[in-house]
Amino acid sequence: MVEEWLVEAMSSYNIESWKRRDAYVAQVHFPGSLLATLLDWTFRSLPDEILVGLDIDGTRPVREEVVDAFAGENIEDRLFAGQGFVVGEAHLVNRGDSYSVHHLPEDWTDDMFSAERGSRAGRFTHWLHTHPNAPAIPSEADADAAQETDGVDMILGVEFTPTGPLPWFGDVEGERRKLGKKRSWFSRRVVLGIAPTGHRIHGLEMIAFHKAGLGVNVVLIDEDGLPYGWESIITPTS
Repeated sequence: MVEEWLVEAMSSYNIESWKRRDAYVAQVHFPGSLLATLLDWTFRSLPDEILVGLDIDGTRPVREEVVDAFAGENIEDRLFAGQGFVVGEAHLVNRGDSYSVHHLPEDWTDDMFSAERGSRAGRFTHWLHTHPNAPAIPSEADADAAQETDGVDMILGVEFTPTGPLPWFGDVEGERRKLGKKRSWFSRRVVLGIAPTGHRIHGLEMIAFHKAGLGVNVVLIDEDGLPYGWESIITPTS
């Protein structure tokens, strides 16, 4: 069950994604229920980062009417592995600080997932990692790691307090994509919720990018493969 606050956040995110569709060269369709799971892992791991390997569901192609709706003027086909299929499963690969959470060599992770994934073992199509108290903008290390990704890389930024030794690091250039309510500058910061670790969550961001440095549009979908907020997209008011 996806909580109501997340449904609202994903709806507003998708509407913004649709409005910005010309800025992206491709799409990755991501189930909202899977995002809810990743957020749970993220919140339970604070203040650490986590690295998640993502598989596609080879039996679940994306819906063509959704692809057409989000297709911008610069869209490219066959840009990355798994394009045209919905993200299916997630596996928590690593947890730690920014220096220890990175793409691990396949021979390190094969034994970790051999019982679950057979011969695929540590070879995931997509990767996602979190940026605790930092925007979802790729660092130079992130860009280097993405060169080994067949699909796309995703970043989930989380703003929280208490911050611990590393306060919110927000002075970074790049395209910011908010997931949920924005920071309030005129009053106390919005609290989206309290993590199991006791941290107060103030903001979330999410992006995807190709190893060539190209932006990929994340479309957050429901069980039927339709984007949250779909009705507002196909019948826009402005």
